[in-house]
Amino acid sequence: MLGLLPATLAIAQKKSNPEKFAATITENDLRNHLYIVAGADMEGRETATEGQRKAAAYIEQHFKNLGLLPGNQGSYQMGFPVYRDSLIDSKFQVNGKTFTVNNDFQPFLQMTRPGGQYFSEAVFVGHGIVDSAYDDYGSMDVTGKLVLILDGSPEGFKTSKKGWRAPNGLYGKYLNAAKKGAAAVLLVAPGFPRKDAITTGNMYTNLFTAKVPASFYSISPDVAAAIIGKDWSGLVQAGKTGQVAAKIYPANTLIELNKSVQQLESSNVLGYIEGTDKKDEWLIVTAHYDHLGKKGDVIYYGADDDGSGTVGVLEIAEAFAKAKAAGMGPRRNVLFMTVSGEEKGLWGSEYFSGHPSIPIEKATADLNIDMIGRVDTERKLADTLNYVYVVGDDKLSTELKPISEAMNKKYIKMTLDYKFNDPNDLNQIYFRSDHYNFAKVGVPVIFYYDGMLQADYHKPTDTPDKINYTLLRKRAQLVFYTAWEMANRNDQIKRDLPIPTMTR
Repeated sequence: MLGLLPATLAIAQKKSNPEKFAATITENDLRNHLYIVAGADMEGRETATEGQRKAAAYIEQHFKNLGLLPGNQGSYQMGFPVYRDSLIDSKFQVNGKTFTVNNDFQPFLQMTRPGGQYFSEAVFVGHGIVDSAYDDYGSMDVTGKLVLILDGSPEGFKTSKKGWRAPNGLYGKYLNAAKKGAAAVLLVAPGFPRKDAITTGNMYTNLFTAKVPASFYSISPDVAAAIIGKDWSGLVQAGKTGQVAAKIYPANTLIELNKSVQQLESSNVLGYIEGTDKKDEWLIVTAHYDHLGKKGDVIYYGADDDGSGTVGVLEIAEAFAKAKAAGMGPRRNVLFMTVSGEEKGLWGSEYFSGHPSIPIEKATADLNIDMIGRVDTERKLADTLNYVYVVGDDKLSTELKPISEAMNKKYIKMTLDYKFNDPNDLNQIYFRSDHYNFAKVGVPVIFYYDGMLQADYHKPTDTPDKINYTLLRKRAQLVFYTAWEMANRNDQIKRDLPIPTMTR
């Protein structure tokens, strides 16, 4: 046994110096990958489309070329079901008067089940806003009822909450109505009659649910007036400046929907490097490779969001693969996973967290990368070309932050900015990328992010030529060094802090 000691020490010394493998993460390689992943041939990589499937095939082939093992029971892909509806016909009557789809109303297909609903009354609840100190429902019980809501919010209403769940936003209003037990929700909206006829709905994944969700329709002011009657114009006027008391209005309202449900499929792409003496434990490195696809002939390239994170994962995987080939592979298994459906609602990572291909309790951490190739347009500090936003490293485990900061100090020396890690951050970034689906099942996470790109975010102008490849390389190398330490340390990272929950 004594004869083995020098070799063991030599390996330990090599493992403590991963710089030659980090150096394989190059600007040229990142650029070459990104011009393919965010190129026209990928058509914007929208979930459950041909462009997404092309991107998945490219990532899978790269993993195979590196010698990574398949990460899902012998497969490099983990498929999950996606649904999309096509409208066959819809009917809307109020007190015997028939209204026309697209001219007077439109269903939100993905939220509305086929069939008919028949109500003898509707509950008007003003703007349908529910906030910490503001509730348009008051004491009104709307369980099983038809609820009618005004669009927008009254003058002077303010909320610190942003995003798609904001209480004065369309979806926030629907969620609050559904939470209060509404059977159907009517949102009075502008723009009728509508030139863009509703034929297909948005994609969704929750076809099978424990409870039937509330139906959801947008309706014209004419339909609302037919339901409310003579009070309608006065309610609209009063609602412009203040809160309007909830009230029940009698109206025989018939709503019918007939649609076809198409089952599609999307996938996550998974490959892993087998560990040595700790192969019962795992480190996960993730990014989402989907984007917004095409609108007509216009491609939303998604170079930064999240082509940059995707190619970062490809290059980090290659660095680990080269270390493995040199006899310096990680002690733990390292799973490299690019997920789809993030832009739709974190679908791919949610599916993985519910159907993990590894023992999730043995996952030491998830390092998630979502946008690391650009500079925050709101950032005015002198270190603009040498920073990355870090989110989540002080949650779930007291060991994450010291590791993250030590690796940065030792190798990269970037500014680690914790702006978006603040629990009071109005953007609530911690809950808005794929790491959250690991965090909510107890896996410690670190999220790397470049900030709010107002000019190009979710626009066709997010293209590969605008990426700062030097900054992309440095950020990817930082993730690599952090992953290296986590994959090789003696103990699995402790889970000694409570799981945060969304409060906004």
